[in-house]
Amino acid sequence: METLVQLTEAAVPAPLFRRLLRCVGAVGTERLRQTYQTTFWYDFGPPTNVVEEVILTLRPDVVGRRRIAGVEWWLSRMDPTDVRVDFHQDRDEKLALRTGELVHPRISSVLFLNRVRGGALVVTRELPNPDNPSLAPSRLDTADLVAPRPNRLVRFDGTLTHGVLDAENRIPDGRLPGRARQRRTLVMNWWGHRPTDIPRWSETRLYRALGG
Repeated sequence: METLVQLTEAAVPAPLFRRLLRCVGAVGTERLRQTYQTTFWYDFGPPTNVVEEVILTLRPDVVGRRRIAGVEWWLSRMDPTDVRVDFHQDRDEKLALRTGELVHPRISSVLFLNRVRGGALVVTRELPNPDNPSLAPSRLDTADLVAPRPNRLVRFDGTLTHGVLDAENRIPDGRLPGRARQRRTLVMNWWGHRPTDIPRWSETRLYRALGG
């Protein structure tokens, strides 16, 4: 069966990965409710924070010979017992909202920062279905599932549908009882052009702990 994802274990050198963990931990609850809307652009210039250092380290393996202008990145922080991310395709979000035009990154990627109960990433060619909980595609039997493991990088074609399973590794359909360890990842979309109105981290005053 066709594999939709590529995995790299121990993707980031250990000292840099440990520093990334410390800095993300220091961000704390800053913009936790807006974690998926707080995105930044990095065009491979001199790094200004630990995430940009990580991106430069990953670039040769991820990009290869592709023409990539830069990376849109954000921190994903969620409770696996209360997953609030529907199945979706990555896109130029502001362009889509303004015009309806769908433009996707060339490569989508996720660097897992920790191990949690459940919380698998699902990647599939099937489209989201608005009639299902979490917009889950009607068929997931051909999907790839990737369990969160520290320093595991997963990458896949930027047009593919993906989503996150809950703490029981089931399609999210409301809050589960109890709580689980926060699922933390660094999400990086690799673009052939800069998506609409995405600021550089250095142009904002957000997540300053990442500069440590």
